[in-house]
Amino acid sequence: GGDHTITYPILQALAAKHGPVGLVHVDAHTDTGDTALGERIYHGSPFRRCVEEGLLDCGRVVQIGIRGSSYDPDPHKYCREQGFRVVPAEECWMKSLEPLMREVRAQMGDKPVYISFDIDGLDPAYAPGTGTPEIAGLTPVQALEIIRGCKGLNIVGCDLVEVAPMYDASGNTALLGANLLFEMLCVLPGVKTL
Repeated sequence: GGDHTITYPILQALAAKHGPVGLVHVDAHTDTGDTALGERIYHGSPFRRCVEEGLLDCGRVVQIGIRGSSYDPDPHKYCREQGFRVVPAEECWMKSLEPLMREVRAQMGDKPVYISFDIDGLDPAYAPGTGTPEIAGLTPVQALEIIRGCKGLNIVGCDLVEVAPMYDASGNTALLGANLLFEMLCVLPGVKTL
């Protein structure tokens, strides 16, 4: 629900209980901006605020599907400096993400992990109903590979954000978002599936 700002207070609560958590973050954008229009808390800054507060186990942060325009010649520099693994969208084009998710599972280990899925991680051909669409994104099949690839991790929470139905007369974005949330519920620890 909501824009990506909602992840910040959720991670504050989870870190208070579990300590710094790992993060599987699917998005077109890193959401590590500092300020916008003079504000430090907005949908493009939650993960910078989380780093500053020690909410993330930065060596266990993976950002998948990152792409799009930037105001900086090295837009992923901040993330790399924190120890994040950034997987640009072009590294995902035209291939299965199952091998990537094997690596992610090994990186996350058995410590607490949070999944944060921005619908704009998907290509706008599939999910146009979002505020900041970027071309050349992930496919729904790749989204399923990512989420299903998290099965077995110590998932302590998840979200799906940035769905804006008013930007999609077809309703496909909301349908896709609802299905991805269902898939996230299915990979939570202790959930039995057929």
